[in-house]
Formats: sequence, C-alpha cells, structure tokens
Amino acid sequence: MAWDWSAVGDFMPRFFDGLLVTLQALVLGALVAFTLGLVWAMAQRSSLAVVRWPVNILTEFVRNTPLLVQLFFLYYVLPEWGITLSAMVTGVIGLGLHYSTYTAEVYRAGIDGVPAGQWEAATALSLPRIRTWGAVILPQAIRRVIPALGNYVIAMLKDTPMIFVIGVMEMLGEARQFASETFLTVEVFTVVGVAFIVISYPASLLMRALERRLVR
Repeated sequence: MAWDWSAVGDFMPRFFDGLLVTLQALVLGALVAFTLGLVWAMAQRSSLAVVRWPVNILTEFVRNTPLLVQLFFLYYVLPEWGITLSAMVTGVIGLGLHYSTYTAEVYRAGIDGVPAGQWEAATALSLPRIRTWGAVILPQAIRRVIPALGNYVIAMLKDTPMIFVIGVMEMLGEARQFASETFLTVEVFTVVGVAFIVISYPASLLMRALERRLVR
C-alpha cells in the first residue's frame, strides 16, 4: 500500500492547532502540578494530623488510580454534583492534580535533603516559620529538585494525548480525526510521533545538562 505523503500538507494546519493545545495543556498543567505538589509536600510535614492525614490519603489515592479514570471523573461525575468544567480546564486540572502527587514526593526529597544545620540556624536566629520556609529551606530544596521536576514535565507531555477522551483536540486527537476522514494513518501518526520526539528529546538533554550544572 503506497503512502501519500503529499496529502500531509492538508493535515498541517490542524496539526499546529493541536500542537498549540498540547503546549497550553502542558504548561498550565505543569504550573498546577508544581504549585499543588509544593502544597502537598508542606502539608505532609505538618505537625497537625488533621492536615497531614487527609493530604496523605488524597495523594495516595490519586497516585494509585489511572489518569484516565480521574479525567472521566472530573468531566462526567462532577457535573452530577453541580460542578461543570470545560474540557480544556478539566484536562489541565486532571494532568496537574495527577502529577502534583509525584512532584510532592520530589519536593519532599528536596526538603529532606536540606542540611539539619540550616533548620538549626534559622531557629537560632529566631526566624518566623514562614520566613524559615520562604528564605532558607525552599530556595535550597527547589534548586535541588529542578531536574526531577523537569523530567515530570516530559512525562506529562507524553500523557497529554489522554485528554482527547474528554474532547480536547490536542495533537494526537487531531491526528486521529484526520486519519478517520482520510485513512492516512501512517502519515499523520508519523508526523505526531516525530513532533513528540522533537519536543521531548531536546528537553531531556536540557534536564541532564541542568542536573550536571546544579550538582557541581
């Protein structure tokens, strides 16, 4: 069966639309994941069980259930409770919430890696707890975990096609629809596959270089 690469040109406008949606979901989802992950990590270190235990239960539940199930829940179940979100917002929240449970572990490792002397110095200087976290602990912890956070961004990129199931037309969604209309499956899926490689491989090289630089 001959491949018709000349017809790929008809797919490119839709491909770039899907690429833009993919990048939007990735960037916004990463921001949600990084923010919530830090909240979870700090809550898990709380001395209050009423704060610590619910967060532990939530993160374990989210981490141990499939992202696909979580997307279906957010998009189809929440409206039954009067909470209706657009497909794009649902996709961003779903990706962000799912990966926040992993970034929380990254933050936790970074916080645990801060030398005990830093905590003792902050206590000796009578720094308020908020200032201890904001000026002493978090800057050191986050610097240590930036490469690991970057790796989760790459992983999130590879999971963005899942938001197609709730109607978000990202790259792979556009490819699926175009292929169903034209039967050019090999051509359009090759274009999308190459696009994922072009985005993710340089990003992974950047993360490795950043990791080497930060550990010096």
